[in-house]
Amino acid sequence: MDFKHLRAELNIAEQAKKYGIPLWQHPQFLFLVMGVIIILSSILSYFIGRRYIADPEVVALSIMGLTIVLLILAFIITRSFERLAEASRLKSEFISIVSHQLRSPLSNMKWIVEFLVSGKNRRSQEEYFQMLLENSSRMQELINDLLTVSRIEERGLVSQKKEFAFQDVLSEVVSSSQPMIREANIVLKVETVGKPQNVFADPQQIRQVLENLLDNAIKYTGKAKEATLKDGTRGRTITMRLKREAKHLRFEIEDTGVGIPQADKKFIFQKFFRSANALRQETQGSGLGLYIARSIVKSSGGKMEFRSTEHKGSTFWFTIPYAS
Repeated sequence: MDFKHLRAELNIAEQAKKYGIPLWQHPQFLFLVMGVIIILSSILSYFIGRRYIADPEVVALSIMGLTIVLLILAFIITRSFERLAEASRLKSEFISIVSHQLRSPLSNMKWIVEFLVSGKNRRSQEEYFQMLLENSSRMQELINDLLTVSRIEERGLVSQKKEFAFQDVLSEVVSSSQPMIREANIVLKVETVGKPQNVFADPQQIRQVLENLLDNAIKYTGKAKEATLKDGTRGRTITMRLKREAKHLRFEIEDTGVGIPQADKKFIFQKFFRSANALRQETQGSGLGLYIARSIVKSSGGKMEFRSTEHKGSTFWFTIPYAS
């Protein structure tokens, strides 16, 4: 953790503003207050104990016992307020993202319909219908994500696991994304370490994970400046790696995109969260993709993590168990 990030974490007023709650409700502020109360209580107990209790060991044990009780209470109280603060943040993020993601396509569709009805068509009807299709697809994608999150939280993911070749699903995802890759002027590389064997999971859900990770990499790499590559040339690249491990297949996707700010890393897999870089780049998104992707990987018996450096790029990786 660098000094800049540490200073941001210690700025309680700024953190409270980020959560959208009063300062006195912020968990760190409450913990600070409780810490002062514990110190004062311990000092007061010490002087009272010395006056009324002759045995210094009894005094020490009494103070230790009181301190432990107060620490437990402080932990319980701050954790409770932390959950309330997080719930408040999620509600704000949900309202902001959903309203934005629905308002934009609805406004576009209203504008297109008005042009079609008025007869003042500056484009061909085919172009307008294509725009209507794209905007309706955006709304359908958001609704599908919300329904998936609801199923995850209520009863967990329902999977149809079976043995399949991971490379085949990956090839399909890469093939379907080629138009976006060409448009963003990105070079995509696929590397394989060892001979991958079949995995055991739900192929449709794994496809959804791969699509989400590749879509993010394309969006944020396409918005970034060209980076200096390992061979000394300049450009934008996305590198996919398949690595054979003892019990799992490991998949990595590395980009040369905008990266993730240090302060945002702990929130990256939370629902409705979008990092500051994503908002600055004005890329579309609901903040649900990584939450869903990690839930899928976890239900498949694997795990997902990442590493990232702001302005240099990110690497997301996950593991999937082999078929027995």
